[in-house]
Amino acid sequence: MANVIITFKIMPTSPDITLREIENKALAEIKAFAGEGDTKIEHQPVAFGIVALMITFISDEAKGSTDELEAKIREMDGVNSCEVVDVRRAVG
Repeated sequence: MANVIITFKIMPTSPDITLREIENKALAEIKAFAGEGDTKIEHQPVAFGIVALMITFISDEAKGSTDELEAKIREMDGVNSCEVVDVRRAVG
């Protein structure tokens, strides 16, 4: 099986939420799911002071769906939503 590159978009419940806390907890869940692979974190301004947390990581395609991982992240304090915005098969 190949590796896939997955990007999550995590939206906070309000602009007052500290993204660093969400980031640390989400990364712990992602590493438990995908292992200690490379990750990329970006903060993307949305509107009205709200900033989305974009986390890109590499996972083995054999692990299957990220639905359970997304649900765990959605249940975290301060998280409004978590969705997959991009999935690509790694080449090379």
